[in-house]
Amino acid sequence: MNANANEPAKATTDRVRILETQVLSDDWYLLKKTTFDFLRRDNVWQRLSRETYDRGNGATVLLHDRRRDTVVLTRQFRFPAFVNGHDGMLIEAPGGLLDNASPEERIRTEVEEETGYHVQHVKKVFEAFMSPGSVTEKLFFFVADYESASKVGPGGGVESEGEDIEVIELPLDDALAMIREGNIVDGKTIMLLQYAALRRLAKSADCEA
Repeated sequence: MNANANEPAKATTDRVRILETQVLSDDWYLLKKTTFDFLRRDNVWQRLSRETYDRGNGATVLLHDRRRDTVVLTRQFRFPAFVNGHDGMLIEAPGGLLDNASPEERIRTEVEEETGYHVQHVKKVFEAFMSPGSVTEKLFFFVADYESASKVGPGGGVESEGEDIEVIELPLDDALAMIREGNIVDGKTIMLLQYAALRRLAKSADCEA
């Protein structure tokens, strides 16, 4: 296979020279092994080999009713967590892969499919690589306001895609306590809940000023 096959346009830089790329699996997503030279800080080139798992980029959102200070989360089975000793039933903020859509467009669709809530406006708060040692995925993080009247369907996900999603509404303080107690262990969800807590603190400080 050519050295640049399936590689991003910016894969070769002043410090990286890609030599060979081998596809190990192209079943569910794309697993590749790449050999490259990397220029170290001591100005010595070192030959390295790494495997990368490419599943595309994704988006996630925290639905927050700021008047009642509640959030909407989901619970669903995650097999990789199961094989790592968890029961697999993870509590998460809704989200999904972009599938060639814009992050803003995709997250509104995912929210309605998973939770049944229709949201008009979403606000992007940051981007992050969640496991950059092996997975190429970058997540786009959003927050959105919701209220009871914006519930237009049951949610639950798409059965044909193997989704069986429980919708959970709870106070933000309870969700934060679940992080401390080890009941919420999903990274993206922890980040969004902590963002909401910081936003609440900032608003409280503004009101007191």
